[in-house]
Amino acid sequence: MGLMVSTLLKLAALLILLGLTNASPDKFNFGHCEKIVKRWASSAVNQEAKADAHTLRDLLFFLHVPRTGGRTYFHCFLKKLYSNSQECPRSYDKLRFDPSKAKCRLLVNHDDYSMMSKLPDERTSVVTILRNPVDRVFSTYEFSVEVAARFLVHPNLTSATNMARRLRAKTKGVSTLDIWPWKYLVPWMREDLFARRDARRRNGPIEVEGNDPYDMEEMVMPLHDYINDPIARDIIHNGATFQKRLDNMLYVGLTEEHRESATMFANVVGAQVISQLKSTKPGAATAAAEETSEQSTILDPEPDDGQSQNTTSEQENGISTPGNAETGKGNMTVNKLMGAYESCISTLRKSQSRRRVTSLKHIAPANFTKEARLHVSAAVLREIKSLNSLDLELYEYAQEIFAKQHSLSNQKLLTTESFGGIISSSYSITPWNLVLLASPLILLVLFIFAFVRARRTSKIKI
Repeated sequence: MGLMVSTLLKLAALLILLGLTNASPDKFNFGHCEKIVKRWASSAVNQEAKADAHTLRDLLFFLHVPRTGGRTYFHCFLKKLYSNSQECPRSYDKLRFDPSKAKCRLLVNHDDYSMMSKLPDERTSVVTILRNPVDRVFSTYEFSVEVAARFLVHPNLTSATNMARRLRAKTKGVSTLDIWPWKYLVPWMREDLFARRDARRRNGPIEVEGNDPYDMEEMVMPLHDYINDPIARDIIHNGATFQKRLDNMLYVGLTEEHRESATMFANVVGAQVISQLKSTKPGAATAAAEETSEQSTILDPEPDDGQSQNTTSEQENGISTPGNAETGKGNMTVNKLMGAYESCISTLRKSQSRRRVTSLKHIAPANFTKEARLHVSAAVLREIKSLNSLDLELYEYAQEIFAKQHSLSNQKLLTTESFGGIISSSYSITPWNLVLLASPLILLVLFIFAFVRARRTSKIKI
């Protein structure tokens, strides 16, 4: 009996909602009501089947494709939400934890989806960001050159290599040279830059011809040579395809849709992290923020906000990450998170821009900009697309997923606003409309009363 009454009350709530949205006498007929209920029941089943993929689990795995803007999300979103102790040890370095026993809540790295075989699948949610493959190849080339060019302050390659080795040995942080794919691409490009500089010194002053910085072989390896080298073929081309499985991911963002992606990340992922952390034991999140742990501080992190920029460390860039204290105290909201993100990304970009300018002075007049990309020949562009045909297909699929997620996110927002509007407008309902709106509930109450009375009469007769 209790179960039946509970079911009837749920039906009553549905009927009231129908009354609120369809307050018209001719619509209160059984046929119309039956169709609406069937559609509602059907959609509820489908939503329940898909809900799990869009629900944050215990461990958030940010699968970071290089040169997509993921580092910005790491510093300006995730570092504001999770404390250092909640981040899995050495995320961007060789992992040093047991996934089946670790208490960490956040894992971020450049590994591929095979990492899921080492993680507790039922407790892990995956998020990622993808970028137009042609732009990603451009950005990978530019960053390889930019980081390698910093070593040109040394008199020779041996000196530069030894200094890099000493610096990495002295710090507890994670260097760019520890992170795939830069641990291979940067040394390769560094060696090439020193060889070209040595050649210029031997041959005397040179005059660089043309205005295409992607084809100045006297200064830097031309782009068309870079993309066809065996190292690039092994590491760069179709790299996203071999890293990803997009279906059932909690979130899929697009670098080109920066504003929309950031907003959706805050509302889909950020909101659930905030809710999840607030539901922990009182003081647990705050205590976690105060704990000391082995941090994955990036000494020379990849700039990947779509601007082809670079930074050295959070402290040098003025990037403050105590935002997680807001979460620990229960004060973080989605609006505060977006505000912190905007402030963080502004500071990050300014610092990255300064470092980029300083670095590229060593290979002037080669200077990589979005405008300069327009000078790249159509033949080179076609070759990049051909070499990354799988990534292009994956990117198109990611665009479809993003569009669906964006639409769903907007629908939820509109539904919330519409419901709020209905509640607000209910104060101005006329007496006749009030009767119409209340009639389903009145009929339901009468039905329950008659049903209970019939049951009692039946028991008396027995």
